Amino acid sequence: MCGIVGYTGSKKASPIIIEGLRRLEYRGYDSAGIATQEKEGIKIIRSVGKLNNLIEKLSQTTLLGNTGIGHTRWATHGKPSEVNAHPHKAGKFVVVHNGIIENYLSIKNKLVKRGCNFESETDTEVIAHLLWSYYEKSQNTKEAILKTVKELRGSFAIAILNEDEKESIYLVRYESPLVIGVGENENYFASDIPALLVHTNNIIFLKDGDIIKLTPEGYEAFDFNGKKIIRLPEKINLSLSQAEKGGYPHFMLKEIHEQPEAFINTVRTRIKPDTKEVVFDEIPRDIFKKVESIHIIACGTSYHAGLIGRFFLEEIAGLPTLVEIASEFRYKKNFFNSKTLYIFISQSGSTADTLAALKLTKNNKVSTLAICNVLGSSISTEADYTIYTHAGPEIGVASTKAFSTQIAVLFLLSLQFGFYKKAININQLSAFIDSLLKIPKAMEKCLKDSSKIKQLAQKYYHYNNFLYLGRGLNYPLALEGALKLKEISYIHAEAYSAGEMKHGPIALIDENMPVLVINTKSNQHEKTISNIQEVLARNGKVIALISEKDKVTPKYTKDIIEVPQINNYLDCLLSIIPLQLFAYYCAVLKGTDVDQPRNLAKSVTVE
Repeated sequence: MCGIVGYTGSKKASPIIIEGLRRLEYRGYDSAGIATQEKEGIKIIRSVGKLNNLIEKLSQTTLLGNTGIGHTRWATHGKPSEVNAHPHKAGKFVVVHNGIIENYLSIKNKLVKRGCNFESETDTEVIAHLLWSYYEKSQNTKEAILKTVKELRGSFAIAILNEDEKESIYLVRYESPLVIGVGENENYFASDIPALLVHTNNIIFLKDGDIIKLTPEGYEAFDFNGKKIIRLPEKINLSLSQAEKGGYPHFMLKEIHEQPEAFINTVRTRIKPDTKEVVFDEIPRDIFKKVESIHIIACGTSYHAGLIGRFFLEEIAGLPTLVEIASEFRYKKNFFNSKTLYIFISQSGSTADTLAALKLTKNNKVSTLAICNVLGSSISTEADYTIYTHAGPEIGVASTKAFSTQIAVLFLLSLQFGFYKKAININQLSAFIDSLLKIPKAMEKCLKDSSKIKQLAQKYYHYNNFLYLGRGLNYPLALEGALKLKEISYIHAEAYSAGEMKHGPIALIDENMPVLVINTKSNQHEKTISNIQEVLARNGKVIALISEKDKVTPKYTKDIIEVPQINNYLDCLLSIIPLQLFAYYCAVLKGTDVDQPRNLAKSVTVE
């Protein structure tokens, strides 16, 4: 969730680090800091708040060092403050850390008894003290690291400086992402790729249990037992512009508009154009034959994608499907079944609750599948099988294109399961694929005419509360639409199945409670019309999101958003676009920080 950046080479390190941290601001943070190797020793500068505060402090000092590390912190242990900001120092060691040290209190108590003095309230500081206590005895950095990691429990991506090794940076990864950028006589590292792309696209994805010694000349890799291992760079075909705004005022708007391309990139590698077959090379064919049920586990937006996937898997493939929130999954009784496929969905691949649920599931010897967007992420490497969505970097905290590509993967999985289970025949499969291939053009049509959505946002952004309603596939869309409005505009919004309105929420409806009803074509269209009438009878204001050519719903409200009609299953991929845009324009009108909404972070990597 925090950002880590570092550099070692012949250039001045501090500007490179600050630039990298700037590119990782989307991850969310409340303080920032930097440490560089100077002639007189390691110098640390820290500040609370945005990076500009740190930059201001840097303007009042001089950092000339060619090796350094930087960090943006999102508070877990200890309130946001300068003393709790990273980097942390003990003796000759300075560290930054993403993740959480679960046993830090017991380590801290032990170290305090030995005479260590702690400055901060953080769990991270124990790492620096452990390193220094072991190094004092051995004068060997590698040995100190090996002994330290054996004491740590939790998740951690750690970068380490030692004043005795002016050009070296040590990296440790366990259940928290960390990548290296390989240059010529200089090397970089970060917690995410966008911080590195301006310098190099030769990337090394560290794996759990990796320790790296990074110098300007190269790197050495070894495991937690000290054994040398091989980690080779991969050439990543992502341009820097993909990680920048590309002319849009916000990353979120850019990423909403990238959905047609992201959808194509995700789908095109899974379909044989000549035979109209679905192909998943990542999954053995026997999985499609032996699986008798599906269990989806996810959080937030990914959970909503899972709810939509449930409709696909049950109605197209005939597979009973259960969808659960990851943060609840491992705190209840679970009944693991060898004939069930457990699917874990996460944009970042590092969501702490989803990762913990995955590990619990794997311990019960059942098949696990990850659907995620980030190469080399913890969840993708932990699962038995991984399907990557090819959405590209998603910088805005509020997920958009990741959601639509997750839905695309779940739909393709449903087709593949349905075909193998003989729930659909080759003609039905071909028809579904034909519909699927029409989606990008239809998405573009939704994106071209956003003037109506802007007008509706102008009309409604000042309201403090919203109700979202939908039935069937439109109910998870209502959940996601309400979530987007809450996340970025701070307007309180709740979503309900439209059929549940009479069971409580109807009491809230009056002229101050706008209701956004998703009523695209379905077998519950008429029933949802009845819900609209019930809202209007109580002086409620209705915005209706409908399919083109719907002549009935416009009789009841003038506030209409139309989307193309392709297929009853796939129209959800079109409906989500105006819901995202409505939330976006409301947020812009309210003047909120669209890309970095308060109290939120892109990747929730701690519980």
